[in-house]
Amino acid sequence: MALHRTLATKELEVVCLLTTISDAFHRVSMHGVREELLELQAESLDIQLQKVMIPYPCPNAVYEEKMSEVLSFWKRKGVTHVIFGDLFLEDIRRYREEKIAQIDLTPVFPVWGKDTTNLAREMMGLGFRAVICCVDPRKLDAQFAGREFDSSLVRDLPAYVDPCGENGEFHTFVYDGPIFKSPIPIQVGERVMRDGFQFADLTSRA
Repeated sequence: MALHRTLATKELEVVCLLTTISDAFHRVSMHGVREELLELQAESLDIQLQKVMIPYPCPNAVYEEKMSEVLSFWKRKGVTHVIFGDLFLEDIRRYREEKIAQIDLTPVFPVWGKDTTNLAREMMGLGFRAVICCVDPRKLDAQFAGREFDSSLVRDLPAYVDPCGENGEFHTFVYDGPIFKSPIPIQVGERVMRDGFQFADLTSRA
């Protein structure tokens, strides 16, 4: 949604998508999404993909070093801003602002402060389609892993769970929407509990 709003304003040119990937599993760190699905997503969005390979487990100092190297590389290529999809966690925003300032880049938060219930409904109304790929069972029933992010899901979420998962209750993989050239054909595979999180393994039907 942050990308959608950025593209709609046409105030910034988006030159790449940046994501951390575990080099041990070739999956998006934390989300558990396969690297090949990430590549299909970037291809459908028609935006270059920048992978930041990190070890598993990854100490925070290593993560910060890897991110600094990649962002410094893009700064040398003329990039001036970094876009984030954060919604309301002040500590996370401060952390990003502090780290980005060290590289002399400007952070942008297109959906910051938006009501998350309304935002979830807006995303669905625009035609974005997503699947829950990771659940923190300490915050949400593990059975939600693999479910479609739709109106019935939002109705079924407990009142204490943010409808956009901003508190880390769940993570999603977006496979279609108005900024995609075509939907990414996915299917939900096995569900696996790893490192205290429930993952739904998504694969491509292509």
